[in-house]
Formats: sequence, structure tokens, C-alpha cells
Amino acid sequence: MSIVTKTGDAGETGLLYGGRVSKDDLHTEAYGSLDEAISALGLARSLAPDAAWAQRVLELQRELFVVGAELATGPGHRVELEKHFNVVTPQMVEALHTWVIELEAQVPLPEGFVIPGGSPPGAALDLARTFVRRAERRAVSLQRAGELENREVLRYLNRCSDLLFMLARQAEQGSTTPSGSQRRH
Repeated sequence: MSIVTKTGDAGETGLLYGGRVSKDDLHTEAYGSLDEAISALGLARSLAPDAAWAQRVLELQRELFVVGAELATGPGHRVELEKHFNVVTPQMVEALHTWVIELEAQVPLPEGFVIPGGSPPGAALDLARTFVRRAERRAVSLQRAGELENREVLRYLNRCSDLLFMLARQAEQGSTTPSGSQRRH
């Protein structure tokens, strides 16, 4: 088996469920942005000051694959997705919200605009946040086109970008005690 399939040479790719689409389709744009976010989180994790903090980032990376699977599923194929994969739930959104609240109790909010780059892991987290925001914008477009069946995806992406903002501020302050360590998926 080879990574080279040549099936995308004409500018098309396959969705997880839903057939082949153009590589600039709203679905591919949305889950492609999440792929970038997951990679930026990998960079943040590689720069992690301790194993517990790195583990929390890894959990978030894995959860973003769940979101990506939803974004890579065409309309009318949700039943197939649910047979084989986890889907985004209100509980996942609430877990992110709880994590944000815990971070807000530990890390003071900045008084003005934040210029990314205060620390290497913080900068990687801010980069991941921008990719999640782009994925969110593409998911809104999917929803408006009637191609996003689960509204929890939008809520999740919005809360995830809030979380990444707070994690970046935590990293920049050098305080990486993992909050919400009871969080499970």
C-alpha cells in the first residue's frame, strides 16, 4: 500500500461518508482547517513543559478528530457516521466550557489585545486557535448550505477557540498546571 493513490490528481477527494467532492468544497475546507489546528496543537504538545499538560493537549487533538469526522461527512450520511465513529455531543461542549471556566479562575484575562508569541507553546496554541476559528467559519457556511446536520459542531468549535485562547495565556504565564484533569471523553 502506498500513500500515493493518484485519485486526487484531478482536484477531487473523498469524504469520509458522502462520496467525492472538489478539494475546495466547504467540507474539505472545514476539516482541512481542523487538520491544521491538530498539527499546531502537536507543535504545542512537543513544546509542553510537563507530561500532564502535554496529555491534556493530546486529548484535545483526539477530540478534534471527532469534529473533523463530522465535517468530513456529507449530508444524508450521518447514520453511517454514527455507526462507526463518535459524534460531537452537548457533553463535549460543556466539558470545554468547564475547562475554560477553570482556566479563567487561574489565569487573569489580558486587559488589551494579545500579540501572540509570548512563549513557544503559547504561540503554537494561538496558531491552533486561528485554524479552529477558520474551521468554525467554514462550518457556518456548511450549516447555511444545509450540509451540517449537527449544530453541536458549531458550539464545540466556538468553545474550543475560547479554550485555546486561555491555554495560550496560561502557557505564556508559565503556569501549566492542568485544570480539569477529571475531564473525560
